[in-house]
Amino acid sequence: MKHLRTLNKYFWKYRVRLISGLFFIVLSNYFNVIAPKLTAYIVDKVQTFLPSQNNANVQFTAHKNQTDYLVNSIIGQLEQSDWTFSKVVSACAIIILILAILRGLFMFFMRQTIIVMSRHIEYDLKNDIYKQYQALDASFYKKHAVGDLMNRISEDVSRVRMYFGPAIMQTINILTIIIFCLYNMFQKSAVLTWYVLAPLPVLAVIIYFVNAIISRKSEKIQALLSDVTTNAQQSYSGIRVIKSYVQEHFIKEKFNEQSNQYRQSALSLAKVEALYFPANVLLIGISTLVALLVGALFYHKNLAAAGAGLVMPHPEITPGTIAEFILYLTMLSFPFSAIGWVTSIVQRAVVSQRRINEFLLEKPGIADNDIKPQFDTGSVAVSLKNVDYIYENTGIHALKNVSLEIPAKSRVAILGKTGSGKSTLANVIMRQYEINDGTILFNDKDITNYGLQYHRQLISNVPQEVFLFSDTVRQNIAFGSDRINDDDVIAAAKNAVIHEEILKFQNGYDTVVGERGVTLSGGQKQRISIARAILKEAPVVIFDDCLSAVDAKTEQAIIKNLDEYLTGKTAFIITHRIFSSLNFDEIIVMNEGQIVERGNHETLLALNGEYARMYHQQVTDAR
Repeated sequence: MKHLRTLNKYFWKYRVRLISGLFFIVLSNYFNVIAPKLTAYIVDKVQTFLPSQNNANVQFTAHKNQTDYLVNSIIGQLEQSDWTFSKVVSACAIIILILAILRGLFMFFMRQTIIVMSRHIEYDLKNDIYKQYQALDASFYKKHAVGDLMNRISEDVSRVRMYFGPAIMQTINILTIIIFCLYNMFQKSAVLTWYVLAPLPVLAVIIYFVNAIISRKSEKIQALLSDVTTNAQQSYSGIRVIKSYVQEHFIKEKFNEQSNQYRQSALSLAKVEALYFPANVLLIGISTLVALLVGALFYHKNLAAAGAGLVMPHPEITPGTIAEFILYLTMLSFPFSAIGWVTSIVQRAVVSQRRINEFLLEKPGIADNDIKPQFDTGSVAVSLKNVDYIYENTGIHALKNVSLEIPAKSRVAILGKTGSGKSTLANVIMRQYEINDGTILFNDKDITNYGLQYHRQLISNVPQEVFLFSDTVRQNIAFGSDRINDDDVIAAAKNAVIHEEILKFQNGYDTVVGERGVTLSGGQKQRISIARAILKEAPVVIFDDCLSAVDAKTEQAIIKNLDEYLTGKTAFIITHRIFSSLNFDEIIVMNEGQIVERGNHETLLALNGEYARMYHQQVTDAR
């Protein structure tokens, strides 16, 4: 239960609804337990009209000195009236009907407060989890599958909502019914009450053991459901690869295997619950049988004593009392049977909240604040001093003692083979990853001293892995920019040499590109991503191998446009190829996380090192 303590803040936030709901539960059950008392009164009233010598001698005291003011008032009014027996019965029937209507009304209010409260909390919890997901750094997403993240914000939150709503409501409902019924039973006849409660300790033992089984099985079920969700999500995302390698059957079998494991675990839990509920009904049935047998025996002794002129051993036990006890036990049948259901909900909620807390309580690897940068953001100089970065999940030393001084409004090309640290360098500049050692400065100010949102607003980025949203082309280009002006969007698309192709789409700029831009080619996605970065108009630009999927002619057209666009900006162009048509203030060559060469084009060619080798190879390939 300790995992559910993190939810107490939501109870406090919606305390008015919660307290109101508890009040309505108490009122609903109060009007419910009055009916058995009136029923007992009617049953005993019938006895006085039966032609029996024994009955005539029995002095019924069961309905005198009721501790319930409302019941006392009703019975007192009926006793003082000169109504006939049929009118008294009719009056009681009407009163019981009114009580049932009142109970139903308060049950409606109960659900409108507590169940609605649970929906509000579900909304808040999902938003808190989503906010946490956004706050966590990129390294978190390298360690966790998207399907698992989705399962925790959907299935796990739904199970927790069942705790906030039905579980809380039924728990209070069960407690109040039990308290009211037991109080009235003890008040009427403590002896008979102890007899009918005798089988119930067995139920307590069953609940204890079933509770442990449900908890264990629920945890396994939720873990298996995450596996199923993750597998499905990966299959949907990679459907083209699956089809191209004709692996549909293999993927289907893998999914079937995981689904079958989930089904078997769910069925195992269902069997436990299926055995629990009949056991509850059996025990309540035994208690009802005891009430009938013991109550009849005590009543028979009363009749025998009255007939002999002796004091009745149990004057409070009458046929009405037996009927009243049976009605109470009928009322208790739901609470005792529902204990297992509520226990199951709570245990599942505990497991789900534990899974949610694993992410919700995780501290972001990158510290954030709301401080604005205290420097001119119109142009930005970038400095790296002795920067080191090691990937936590793999241990790869991606950057080793990297130091750079990039003046404002200068262009830098970063070259190197795959795995040399180029993209990692871009990511640490954007603070997607937090460096292990060293310092990164923007205009001589440490980037950790002001907020992430302000820092990233200074950067336009085209990542190596292009991502487009399942939205229109216009919205994808305008994403990250406050301007949704069509002229600006079109101008950015023209600079990215994608405008003409967009016009050929079925709905032009209003064409929905599908999830991750699945309806577009790789080159089209890259150019829409470039247009997005151009529209942002940030002082720092990072293009990470953003032209790898376009043809040579289109590449030259884009580079020509970029040459003008990059004027006045601090630009990092990360690439495997050398763009001879772009003038760079400095070219940096990286290898195994270190800077191995730096200088301008002529200087690096004269060194006859790695850059010269790459350049000559590119020239040779071009021929």
